[in-house]
Amino acid sequence: MTASMERIELLAAPASDEDVRDLTELLVEAVDSGASVSFLAPLPPAEAEAWWRGTIGKIDDGAIILVARDDEGIAGSVQVHPAWAPNQPHRADIAKLIVRKRARGRKLGVRLMLAAEEAARARGFTLLVLDTVPGGAAERLYRGMGWTAIGTIPGYALDPFGAVCDTVVFYKKIAR
Repeated sequence: MTASMERIELLAAPASDEDVRDLTELLVEAVDSGASVSFLAPLPPAEAEAWWRGTIGKIDDGAIILVARDDEGIAGSVQVHPAWAPNQPHRADIAKLIVRKRARGRKLGVRLMLAAEEAARARGFTLLVLDTVPGGAAERLYRGMGWTAIGTIPGYALDPFGAVCDTVVFYKKIAR
């Protein structure tokens, strides 16, 4: 399958059972293969499904969830969450850029991030923030896409296998 066969779209609430199943598999695969996306391995599918159902419920509060679909279902996802603070209506956080193993190596992560930036811009956000584990593919992707690293926080979280790891914080101005 070529990258051009993947289509990126906004996930609408309520999500179908098939989409929740695909998103659950996406998250479990990512965590169990070492992605530092807030969970410890092994991630029980029931826990991943409950998390997705709760996250999808936040769409009504302004969250944006983008999914990339291929012939097998959801191949990747990324989220944009508005800042909660009343004095930050211009800011949003990027969360959980995840790409299935079957879709890696085709720039799907870049395409999801570009779509997330455009969706955020269309909603009026002008500043995006994210964090990631230093030294990995995600850090290289964000740097290559023009994100600015502002620093590293040591001992920020546990990786999926329980080891303490740092995080690098990035921002990007997206105003037109």
